[in-house]
Amino acid sequence: MCYPEAFKRIIGHNDELNALLDQLSPLKADDREKISEISGKIRRVIAGIAIPTDIDEEITRYLSKLGEKDAYAVRSSATAEDLPTASFAGQMDTYLNVIGKNAILQHISKCWASLFTDRAVTYRIQNDFDHRKVYLSVVIQKMVFPQAAGIMFTADPVTSNRKVLSIDASFGLGEALVSGLVNADIYKVREGRIVDKKISTKKIAIYALTEGGTEEKEIEPERQNSQTLTDEQIFPLTSI
Repeated sequence: MCYPEAFKRIIGHNDELNALLDQLSPLKADDREKISEISGKIRRVIAGIAIPTDIDEEITRYLSKLGEKDAYAVRSSATAEDLPTASFAGQMDTYLNVIGKNAILQHISKCWASLFTDRAVTYRIQNDFDHRKVYLSVVIQKMVFPQAAGIMFTADPVTSNRKVLSIDASFGLGEALVSGLVNADIYKVREGRIVDKKISTKKIAIYALTEGGTEEKEIEPERQNSQTLTDEQIFPLTSI
């Protein structure tokens, strides 16, 4: 939902935005103040552009099927992510536990605008990427609210051993893990047997709020060094 074509329509015919992009293009990475000034103006312009009616209607149709009162993740995905020579993953914004159509539309605009954070702009300059040739999709996904979340690799990401399955896990929503706020537990499984465990100290977790949005909570001291997933929870994951 909300593919790059939608973003192209937003930026393609806006004279103010294109004038700002003209000012941004010649800047160097050490022009920090100017990058911050122009990028901030671009974000404000994008955030103020009305989402086209047909996109609004399409989102309305999906929400009527999936449940408008349910909670959603509004996630950004840039066309330049995970390239062989550069990784833009995680530079754009993602919003969790967004409730209601109006809030979803607002956060779509926020995702689009996040393509022009100071950090993202500077990284493109350093890697010689044209600001006009990087686009952004927005993915809207129904939320789940886990007690623990993580990442599973079907091959050991360190050794590339395809006989070893590796699981990273931490308490609460996965955002704390993927954003680097916590060090995850790491469990390695081979041929139905746990061959290695690294239990990290996990001081915080991110949880959903009832009214929408998330909060960062301190984990009780007695749980900080406990195993996120029990052995009984790890084994079923290996057969997925």
